[in-house]
Amino acid sequence: MHDLHHHSLALEFPEHKDTIHTLKMNDAHFKKLLGDYETLSKTIENIETEITPADASHEAALKMQRVHLKDTLYKLLVAA
Repeated sequence: MHDLHHHSLALEFPEHKDTIHTLKMNDAHFKKLLGDYETLSKTIENIETEITPADASHEAALKMQRVHLKDTLYKLLVAA
């Protein structure tokens, strides 16, 4: 069993919690990316808990996609 970490953006960047909320309410592009990030994180969590079967390369690809999304979201947060 893997060591599980919840990857909520507010937990990843607690210092930007208010900005995350503001952008989620007012910026459609940010809201869509955040939704994609949350969906991807849930998918990865399901793989890690063996709810959803996936091979290691697929899991790694999803994690890389999540890293890129998180980077994009972070850039939007600091620019806000």
